[in-house]
Parts: sequence; C-alpha cells; structure tokens
Amino acid sequence: MKPEIIVSNNDLERLEGLLSKPPTRNRSDLDGLREELERARIVDAAELPANVIAIDRRARFREEHSGREYELTLAWPHEADAAQGRVSIFSPAGSALLGLAAGQVIDWRTPEGHLIQLRVLEVLPAA
Repeated sequence: MKPEIIVSNNDLERLEGLLSKPPTRNRSDLDGLREELERARIVDAAELPANVIAIDRRARFREEHSGREYELTLAWPHEADAAQGRVSIFSPAGSALLGLAAGQVIDWRTPEGHLIQLRVLEVLPAA
C-alpha cells in the first residue's frame, strides 16, 4: 500500500497545465505522475506542512537496505540538474517522492530494476 501524499493546490494546477500541453499530453511515461496526483490529498499552498516534499523543496533520504543517505531537490522539468541533485518531477523518482512527508517510507524501483525502500529523513525549506 502506498503512503498518503499531500500536494499543494499551486503545484497541482501547474502540473496539470504541463501535463495537458501537446508535448506531454500523450506521454505514457508520465502516467505514474498522473496516478500520484489523482490519489493525493490537495491542500492550499499556505497549509502545506513544512515536512512534506514539494517542488523546490530539498529532502534527505536513506536507502533502508544499504543505509546510504543523500539529498535531492524536487524540480520542475526545465530546472532539473542531476549534478546539482535537482530531480525532475517528470522522472519516475520525482513523481514517486512528491507529497511524501518526513518519516514515510516508499518502495521504489531503480532504473536498473532493483526494488529499494527510501525513507524520508528530513524536508528542508525551498532553496
């Protein structure tokens, strides 16, 4: 069972706008993001808890199996930069992390096909 996620109305509106444009409208690789948005609890942007991953918020994670920790910032597609740790909301990792809160764990399949568990350790303010 997937953990509950929370998304701000501002992020939802902008994402729905991007997903409805011709370049992305029929992209099946974005179906995971669409599904996440459908199941999300939507709140006013001013009411989004500070410990929830949103676009432009940086978060610290731990891979439960390996204990490896790292930080990522969830970013709009045009602002993504792997070297800077900015992961696109349009990537499988980005869409999986959207709306998670500190303390939550999610099962995630890596691009290599491995199943890992990621625990959100901390969500930091927008950069």
